[in-house]
Amino acid sequence: MKKVLCIAAVLCSAIYVKAQHVVAASTIDKKVDALIAKMTLDEKIGQMTQLTLDEVLQTSGGAAVHPLQIDTVKLKEALLKYHVGSILNVSGGANTREVWYGLISKIQEFAAKDRLKIPVIYGIDAMHGQNYTVGATLFPQEIGMAATFNPELARREGEITAYETRASYIPWNFSPVLDLGKNALWPRIYETFGEDPYLVKTMGAAVIKGYQGDDISNKYKVASCLKHYLGYSFPLDGKDRTPAWIPDRYMREYFLPSFAEAVKSGAKSVMINSSEINGIPVHASKYLLTDILRGELKFTGIAVTDWQDIKYLHDRHHIAATQKDAVMIAINAGIDMSMVPYDYSFCQYLKELVNEGKVPMARINESVKRILKVKYELGLFEHPVGNPDDYPKFGSAEFEAVSLKAATESITLLKNTNNILPLKKDVKVLVTGPAANTMRSLDGGWSYTWQGDFSDKFAADKNTILKAIIQKIGKDNVDYQPGTTFTDAVDIDATITAAKKADVIVLCLGEPSYAENPGNINDLSLPAAQTQLANELAKTGKPIVLIMGEGRPRIITEAESKSAATIMAYLSGNEGGNALADILFGDANPSGRLPFTYPRYPNALVNYYRKNIENGNSDDAMGYNPLYEFGYGLSYTTFAYSNLHISKPTLSDGETLSISVDVKNTGSRAGKESVLLYISELYASVTPDTKRLRGFDKIELQPKESRTVTFKIAPTDISFINDLSKRVTEAGEFKIQIGNQTQSFNYLTNIAPSRTGKL
Repeated sequence: MKKVLCIAAVLCSAIYVKAQHVVAASTIDKKVDALIAKMTLDEKIGQMTQLTLDEVLQTSGGAAVHPLQIDTVKLKEALLKYHVGSILNVSGGANTREVWYGLISKIQEFAAKDRLKIPVIYGIDAMHGQNYTVGATLFPQEIGMAATFNPELARREGEITAYETRASYIPWNFSPVLDLGKNALWPRIYETFGEDPYLVKTMGAAVIKGYQGDDISNKYKVASCLKHYLGYSFPLDGKDRTPAWIPDRYMREYFLPSFAEAVKSGAKSVMINSSEINGIPVHASKYLLTDILRGELKFTGIAVTDWQDIKYLHDRHHIAATQKDAVMIAINAGIDMSMVPYDYSFCQYLKELVNEGKVPMARINESVKRILKVKYELGLFEHPVGNPDDYPKFGSAEFEAVSLKAATESITLLKNTNNILPLKKDVKVLVTGPAANTMRSLDGGWSYTWQGDFSDKFAADKNTILKAIIQKIGKDNVDYQPGTTFTDAVDIDATITAAKKADVIVLCLGEPSYAENPGNINDLSLPAAQTQLANELAKTGKPIVLIMGEGRPRIITEAESKSAATIMAYLSGNEGGNALADILFGDANPSGRLPFTYPRYPNALVNYYRKNIENGNSDDAMGYNPLYEFGYGLSYTTFAYSNLHISKPTLSDGETLSISVDVKNTGSRAGKESVLLYISELYASVTPDTKRLRGFDKIELQPKESRTVTFKIAPTDISFINDLSKRVTEAGEFKIQIGNQTQSFNYLTNIAPSRTGKL
């Protein structure tokens, strides 16, 4: 009886909370409607305008004065003349909390002087922690968080990022990136959750939950912004902001699910893809911005442009003959807010367009309502600036411990010949390579500065890989030689001499930090100097532990063939050096899994779920042959899978299939295992993928401990997009794979094969 009463109490509580949200939403809608009724056209257009911070700062010689200070004349023009509704960005590099407080306070002070006293919504790119505030907690980049296969850890990262972003008095975070990381050449791969749609949407939804919670007016929560809707991550040439060619069916199958899931999770805003798809700039696509985003996904939040992308409709894409035409096209397509970001031309053009009847007033009111609603939901009208005393945990040891855990669970052991790892703490180690003694290869771009090029300055108190190893085993056991820069040999002879005196070589290769266009490359191969260093070190006969600190899978096939052990460190954040040292010397057990397919050759860029055509091409010597497959990762213990069981041999409409498997730690130390559920349809009207991730669960087991892991699968979970761009689940046989266990079931449907369905 007590159990029944408890369940009833929980249900009543949930209903009450939901009812309270409905009442609050209704109240906000009334407030928004009342405010819009008072607004002039100029005031409405101002709300749709977003400027960069530099436009309202004091300058000297064309550069911002440091420490940053507001230019009140410029701010008065922005807020009192043009009624600008949003400001974004950082100027130069990360600010202290005190500087942020001064900037935001002054901005909101002037906003309160405007006729209607509408607060500004400030936005920032807090991509892996609040990376633009000095002393904040920096986590692994998204690609590393994906490698944890731990949504709870992603949610916790989101919570801490939200806390520290609000502690910087900023309520709007341009994150998470929900682009699908399919093309390894693309310079923003590290900002994604990898190449698998299910992994991306699951981890993305978890981060959004952490950012927003159940109430974004909470002083520890922020509004999220989904990036970059849609198809941005699959440029044909692999270069940032270059055209993509993606059929509608393919788009819906692979690129849309993460955004659809995020909308269901309550995301408050979305940032639009800067480039074009099939010749149509996304900022000009009513089909993508209105028909799909609003009509099909039912998104009700703010659609904001990326950096001056309305201007680019004229300057870069050449689909608008004038800048004024560009504004007309974008707003009519469905854009709500223009990241202008340097002038007031958008205000002028949009006002003229409305007066000329080329942009309907209803379209303006629609956008302004969305913007004002988010401002009310954030509580900005009541508390435009936070209280500095409300954030005692900012940069705390508690938050740092979560960052260390995330880095530890992300780092992926790919090779461990003869169990050379973990190393004993009394070995003599040579640490070498360009990634060994710089925070740039741990933090990556979007770290203190846009390019992350000053991480060694801002994170000087953090441990590089070298410093962490010295701290772990003592400076007497460690020698260091750089060997090379990221592109050139420095003194390989001195490095070889040092290697001969060592027991083990820890070779740290990879990339320096970069972001967006500056990260474009023409060749995925690791620079020749780094490969040369690996080859010369191998000649010493000393075992090499290869560590890759990189934002994308550079081709390491030759260098990797010389290693005794290989570790993928990704961009593991400020605690990445400590996490690596813990793993190298056995104080932590690696549990990361690859969130992408690691290619063996520069042009062999095939994702793991490739089309199931192998039987027809069994004689193809150039077939699928990656260096390491998606989902691969080793541990210092071993796990055995057994007793794969399904609740019944068939699945029908309206039913759920239970899939269970026993997992046992058969080794001698505790370890974490990501249990990955793959399901593939054997035959379908569209060539089926070889296999697709349909579920995962991360568990921790003590030595000899066993656990049964269970997944629930409904017909929609094994659906796909057919040739009419409709989501369907077709009758047929499906193969399940978990570890080395396989099983099959049949899906039976009573739905006529009309190929209809929903997203």
